[in-house]
Amino acid sequence: MKATDPELFSGLVPIDGATRLYGTIGDPIRQLRMTGIMPQVFAAVGANAVWLPFEGGAGLLPVMLRALVEMRNLGGFTVTIPHKTAVLPLLDRTTRRAQAAGSINLVRREADGGLAGDSVDGVGFVRGLEAQGHRVRGASVWLVGLGGAGGAIAAALCEAGVGRLLVTEIDDARAETAIDRLLTHYPDTPVAQVDAPPKGVHIAVNATPLGLKPGDPPAFDPVALDPGALVAEVIMSPAQTPLLQRARAHGRRIHPGRHMLDHQIPLYLEWFGIDDRGVDVIALVRSIGG
Repeated sequence: MKATDPELFSGLVPIDGATRLYGTIGDPIRQLRMTGIMPQVFAAVGANAVWLPFEGGAGLLPVMLRALVEMRNLGGFTVTIPHKTAVLPLLDRTTRRAQAAGSINLVRREADGGLAGDSVDGVGFVRGLEAQGHRVRGASVWLVGLGGAGGAIAAALCEAGVGRLLVTEIDDARAETAIDRLLTHYPDTPVAQVDAPPKGVHIAVNATPLGLKPGDPPAFDPVALDPGALVAEVIMSPAQTPLLQRARAHGRRIHPGRHMLDHQIPLYLEWFGIDDRGVDVIALVRSIGG
């Protein structure tokens, strides 16, 4: 039986006293694909685990962490907006790439009861681009938004060897901090702030929440870009944001946000210590759709 056969999911892993708890912390949480994807991934790899949504605003984040860490059957969780930067100083241990990104999107409960954090948003984004045939090394990239996801993507793009990274961020203090952090970790990559769509860009990335809510305007006007530019999203739902719709209507190539998540899930399993040998997790996630 293949991992993608419907029969495999006719009875997903039953919940019992040995079931490990995983989930996503965020606010809002209803746009997530994870609660539909991860039960099928767990079933395919034979993990006795469930994936839950944990919704709470900024004021609740420390309380949620204190409660979750006390649950001995907690395996870990992912972190989404608006908590990716705020959660970093609240953890016991963080990886070097998370420090370079200035954000966290992946947390596990350690054997000693502490919380360890990593950042794989950017790695998943870069792998998603490359898997779709888009060259990252040597490319000129314009990144709009340097929040949690944006900071992680900026770090991953520098690590992947982009030719130059231009960034736009409405919060000047955040931009200055992020650029200083990037130049510290990646001194050989040119990084600069710009206020308008630059010329000569190969890839333009929306890493802001604009497009998540109905009625949101595009984060930028893709028509202002060179005709050959690729317009990429981090938003996964809706799949076709106003930005991507306008870009495609004017002949620009587009890259939806779902590719970033598709290529993160194997990294999640590795971080959580879940064996996925023998299962093509990325193919499985793509087959689930959404």
